[in-house]
Order: sequence, then structure tokens, then C-alpha cells
Amino acid sequence: MGKTPIDWQVVAQDGEARAGLLQTRRALIETPVFMAVGTAGTVKGMRFEWLEAELDARIILGNTYHLWLRPGAEVIRACGGLHRFTGWERALLTDSGGFQVWSLGELRKLTEEGVEFRSHLDGSTRFMSPEVSMEVQAALGSDIVMAFDECARGEATHEEARASLELTARWAARSRARFDELQREGADAGRTVEQHAAVNGEQALFGIVQGAAHHDLRRESLARTIEIGFDGFAIGGLSVGEEKSVMYEVIERLAPRMPAEQPRYLMGVGTPEDL
Repeated sequence: MGKTPIDWQVVAQDGEARAGLLQTRRALIETPVFMAVGTAGTVKGMRFEWLEAELDARIILGNTYHLWLRPGAEVIRACGGLHRFTGWERALLTDSGGFQVWSLGELRKLTEEGVEFRSHLDGSTRFMSPEVSMEVQAALGSDIVMAFDECARGEATHEEARASLELTARWAARSRARFDELQREGADAGRTVEQHAAVNGEQALFGIVQGAAHHDLRRESLARTIEIGFDGFAIGGLSVGEEKSVMYEVIERLAPRMPAEQPRYLMGVGTPEDL
């Protein structure tokens, strides 16, 4: 995997609760942190100046699926990446598009290669795969990239969750491989960060743990994700319809097993009660 492009250190800990500092190329982020949702690269109803001055937001979340459909990866790449396209100068994390594609339900067709789906904008047929997701996120130039995963429903049976876990593991390995290729291609081309996001290892890649509410599958997914090797680890597939108590139990059991020396990301959770 090589040298990680981010630096993470724990500054205080109480049990499994941790406070830390995450250094990316663009911002020093105090954790735990709530990432404001900037679906299309901007946070609805808020100017970047307000986010910085009033909230001191160090990182926001962009949506790969929506940005890929509109305005498109090539448009953003031509502008020098999402930072230049939007004017946001601090850190950016982009999701892989997996959850959004999963949420399309009957509008999607899942295969080993990826997901074929119909755009919610114009009905056109699109295809998203681990490789496409990595390529789009390289064009966006985010600081933290998420591996492409398959999200199981909150009430998934053990058999359903097992199938989702297996596919997510294979897709994680493919995401890792294509991500590394893009980093090397960018470095070999000698392009600047503004011209190409995947330059000199400037992007970090996080893996995603799945397994629904089944603790044995969660443990297995975590072990396999650690084996592939990532710069950070996310817990996915929560807050998708299961009871809150189930979500909290999954987190409580999984957190002690996660690598202590790397950052963690709880995906899709952000209500005041949850925080």
C-alpha cells in the first residue's frame, strides 16, 4: 500500500471513545467531526465563507453518484478538480456512489462486474463499477476516497448479508487495485494536484465494513478489509432501516476490533441524538 497521504493521531481516549487529529493535504481536522453534506460539492443554503468562519468546518462530504451524473467527471476534471470547481479550499471526502445506486431499488441491476442503473435525471442507462468509481473520484480530486461497496438492507438475512459481504470484499480489492494504478499514473505523468487529483499519492482510500446486523459477518468483513489494506476504515450499512439499538450494538461490538492506529468513519449517521 505504501506511505499513507494522511496523518492520524489520538490525543485523548476514554474506553473506545477517541479524540484525535487527522491531517490531510488541505486541512487539520479535529475528530470526532461531523461532515457537512455537500451532495453536489456545496452545502445547501450555506456559503463556504459561513462554513469556515461560523462553523470552522474543516471537511465536507461530496456525492460521487450525483457529481458523476451532473455536471460530470470530465467537466470537473477540466476545471482542475472539485476544489477548484466549487471554490472549497479545505478537505473533501467523496463517497463511492454505492449507497446511492443501492437506493435506486428496481432501477438498478446488480452483477459481479458492477451495477447497471437508470439515471434519475433523464432515464439514461449508466454503469458503475469499482473501477469507474475510483476513476470518477480521481477526477473529483477529493482528499479521502471511499471504496465501492454493496450495501445490504437493514433487515437482511444472514444469507443476504453474506452475499453482500462477499461482493463488497471483491469490490474492495478491485477498488484498491484501480486506485493504486491511478495514483501511479498521475505521479508518472508529473502533473500537479490541480491538474490531476491522483498525483504522488495525494489521495487516501478508506475501506468499508459491511455485514448488516450479523456480528459474525461484521467481524469477518472487518478482517478481510484490513487484509486488503486501507488508509482508514468505515462502518457502512447502518442507519438503513434497522432499529437504533441494533445499530448501536453493531458499533459497540465492532469498534474494539478496528485498527487503533487508523481513523474510523461511521457512514450515514449524523442526527444530534446519534452524535
